[in-house]
Amino acid sequence: MSGIALATRPAARILLVDGCNRVLLFRFTPADRPPFWVTPGGAVDPGESYEQAAVRELAEEVGLAADCGPQVARREVEFLTLQGVPVLADERYFRIDIDTCAVDSTGHTALEREVMREWRWFDRTEIDRWAEPIYPVDLVAMLDATAPSGTPHDA
Repeated sequence: MSGIALATRPAARILLVDGCNRVLLFRFTPADRPPFWVTPGGAVDPGESYEQAAVRELAEEVGLAADCGPQVARREVEFLTLQGVPVLADERYFRIDIDTCAVDSTGHTALEREVMREWRWFDRTEIDRWAEPIYPVDLVAMLDATAPSGTPHDA
């Protein structure tokens, strides 16, 4: 994709970590490429802040109404959207630590219902050895860097 002027795609992503120190990931199964796993989140709507987008995406994708707190990480990455559009994503990450949470998918969009039918909680050892790609590729390091003080990294 390099060499092409890419549209910037601002996005808010959620590091949702449960009481067992597992992170919630969604499996995407687009028709034109192999399946992959990602954190909850998505594009920032026009006029919306990253923080507002994080709250909205958390409610839509997980069914959880919560303050997402401050931004804890940022990355820029080139990729193809599900619609096949090459973009430069400006992703801002927000971490939420909860005891437990069941995903409520009733807020999923039509596209999400089509390509995002599976989700699960991953512990850190599963992330490193999972057969399908997991994004961000540095998820374990990001979880370590954003963990509340006193949280064991190997839990």
